[in-house]
Order: sequence, then structure tokens, then C-alpha cells
Amino acid sequence: MNTAAARKVIRPRTAARLCAVQALYQIEMRGGSAEHTITQFLEYRIGEVVDGFDCRKTDTALFGRIVRGTKTNQQQLDDLIAGSLTEDWTLARLDKILRVTLRAGTYELLYAPDVPVRVILNEYVDIAHSFFEGAEPGLLNGILDRIGHLLRSGELEHQNERATPQ
Repeated sequence: MNTAAARKVIRPRTAARLCAVQALYQIEMRGGSAEHTITQFLEYRIGEVVDGFDCRKTDTALFGRIVRGTKTNQQQLDDLIAGSLTEDWTLARLDKILRVTLRAGTYELLYAPDVPVRVILNEYVDIAHSFFEGAEPGLLNGILDRIGHLLRSGELEHQNERATPQ
């Protein structure tokens, strides 16, 4: 874990996303159900500073939605992610924490239309920086950007039009 990122004060929705990625990683490593893992996190992690992550102010509803939704829709999310990888990369080849972070971000791109694409990309890239100091955050950004263009091209084109000087 990147210690500089661990000291950063985070907002409740950011904390929810970070805790969701941790919960999804725990499920990936140990197995178990989304409900059991959510309960564990609500009892032992959320509301505390654990492993350098400040989870004291966490949007628990968002946390639960991301974990449940990501696990429920995992095959669909994996298909979207795999389709956004280059030919020489497979989903299985990705680092586990990177893979679960991509799943969570893809879940929000697909099922949280009220959250702007750029917010989702920025949040999950920041989360990736909490775990990686190398090229992984850039890889995550590229993959989520491709998926964002696939799922919400109209929103991104509208943002680009507003950003283009007249």
C-alpha cells in the first residue's frame, strides 16, 4: 500500500469505494459471500482506521451496493473488462487487486448512471494509486475509459464539447 495515499483524508463516497474494493479483494482471495463480507466490514472495518485506510466516515449504503452489485453481475463485468483488454492480456493475467478495482469501477459505469463517468474514473484511479506505485493506475484508467466510451459515449462526447474552446 502506498503510505502517502493512506494518510489522505477521504470523503464518505470515496471511502465506500475504497472499502468495497478491499471487500471484493477479500472475497477474491478467501471466497465467501458478498453478504457475509459486507457484515464483516460493517462490524470490524468501517468506522475505523484499518491498515492505514480511514474508513471512519463511509457511505455504507454505497459500499453495500458496490459489493453486492459487483458480485451479482461479475460475469457481465468480466466480459466488459476482457473485451477492453488488448489481445495479449487476459483478465486472469491482471493483478487481483487491479481486477477487483476494475470490476467495481465497471459496475458503477454500468449501474450508476447518476455518477458522472469522469468522477468514476478519477475515484478508481485514486484508489489504484493507494495500492500501486507503477503503471497499474494508468492501465486501469485506460481500461475504464474504454468501457466508459462504450457504455456512455454520449455523456463523454458532451463533456468533450464543453471542454473544447470555441
